Amino acid sequence: MTVEIGFDRNATRVEALNALLWQIMNEYSVSDDEGPLADAIETYLRNLGHLTVRRHGDTVVASTDLGRDRRVILAGHIDTVPVIDNFPPKWLEPGDPLIRADVAEAYPGERVLWGRGATDMKPSDAVMLYLAATLTEPKFDLTYVFYDHEEVAAPLNGLRKVVEAHPDWIQGDFAIIGEPTSCGIEGGCNGTIRFDVICHGVAAHSARAWMGENAIHKAADVLNRLNAYEPQTITVEGLDYREGLNATLISGGKGTNVIPDECRVHVNYRFAPDKTLAEAKALMIGVDAGAELGNGEHVATGGVFDGYGIEMKDESPAARPGMDTPLARSLAALAKERTGRDPLAKLGWTDVARFSQLGIPAVNMGAGDALLAHKHDEQVPESDLIRLADILEEWLS
Repeated sequence: MTVEIGFDRNATRVEALNALLWQIMNEYSVSDDEGPLADAIETYLRNLGHLTVRRHGDTVVASTDLGRDRRVILAGHIDTVPVIDNFPPKWLEPGDPLIRADVAEAYPGERVLWGRGATDMKPSDAVMLYLAATLTEPKFDLTYVFYDHEEVAAPLNGLRKVVEAHPDWIQGDFAIIGEPTSCGIEGGCNGTIRFDVICHGVAAHSARAWMGENAIHKAADVLNRLNAYEPQTITVEGLDYREGLNATLISGGKGTNVIPDECRVHVNYRFAPDKTLAEAKALMIGVDAGAELGNGEHVATGGVFDGYGIEMKDESPAARPGMDTPLARSLAALAKERTGRDPLAKLGWTDVARFSQLGIPAVNMGAGDALLAHKHDEQVPESDLIRLADILEEWLS
């Protein structure tokens, strides 16, 4: 079925924002299934008439060309994590039992939109779609980026692919990533690396276990090292970034009566932006281990997992806050005026890191509470959508 996005030009701003959000929320767009939503966004943007619209895969880029001396990029991913009995969406009236108690307390008497993507990050996408249609004389040139595959491994990321294939599409002086921040500013982001720590053993019949070496038992030392790790909170340019080192998966064994010859503990290290990617890896596996994405197993030569086999699975650098630029300071001042919030550190990884690598200062700012992202009861109060539109519209106008 063809998906359509749009709003009645006689509608109020609230009606228009709600219509756009409802339409994109009703389009299933779990990673790998973004195509129909990307088609609808492309058609909507082309029909506006005042934007140059380009597409690469399921990423849609739309730009103004007004001759302004500066350009601001507004970027939002259109994919979601998998559904957990939370699709299709629902508007919840005040008092509905599906409204979380903390949301009801913070936003008494408000309607709430519930469902997959209601926090991460379709409300911000809806605001960007609204601004693309209505903000025809901004004080900056604008580039809107609606991209796919943000919620999965970095090589699949649609923004990454556009940057590699068409770097001229993604140029600007400042970028805003619409990740949920309750409309405040969250600067920079932690970096992330994921890798398997591999324990080797010798297979044997479990009735004659002394003939083998149990790889799963050896993993106890890996888990002990993880338990002994004390996460740090590191202040970078005035913002506090909390690190984390955790096992997230474990696998081993080939049969119920076989001593396992291999066990893998999948580890995720979230590191503060005081470290480069290379420095973070060195802390985990040593300086010269040689483990890189796609090159198989190498032995850690130092760090937390010294002596164990390591196979890299994913890696993305951190981004420093970048709050010292004039554009960031002015946006942060307006956001504080409207929300009462000072800038905070972004503790998860976001694509601000990608913009940082391009030399483009970037911040996270979007509707919805980041603590509700990916939860089964993901939801956003109606006023958050309006507040984000208010802030961005005033700052860009």
